[in-house]
Amino acid sequence: MKKHGILNSHISKVLADLGHTDTIVIADVGLPVPPGVPKIDLAVKLGVPSFQDIVDIISEDMVIEKVIVAKELETDNKVTSQYLNNKFKEIPIEAYSHEQFKQLTQQAKVIIRTGEAKPYANCILQAGVYFG
Repeated sequence: MKKHGILNSHISKVLADLGHTDTIVIADVGLPVPPGVPKIDLAVKLGVPSFQDIVDIISEDMVIEKVIVAKELETDNKVTSQYLNNKFKEIPIEAYSHEQFKQLTQQAKVIIRTGEAKPYANCILQAGVYFG
């Protein structure tokens, strides 16, 4: 058994398999999952686990070079927008319309569904490279 890090074997494997520029999506409970994109469903009930909890955990274990969000996040969910801007203040954050965002999810290696039930609480994380 692992002693540290992400215990979810599906998430652990996805992160270990990521190459440079591959993407994953951390999604709220309502984001549609495109055909062919695997989904890891963590939702237990509305709000559990939260979007923020999962972003915090994933970002501890993933090299992230870019974050993508929906433009609507800034106006329709200011708390989550501010959280992401603070969390990733050293990383470029790009914003697209929600429709464009959903199109980008079609290229993701996985969508991790949280129990978050707030508007536009979704992000695409693009993998960087660790030369450590």
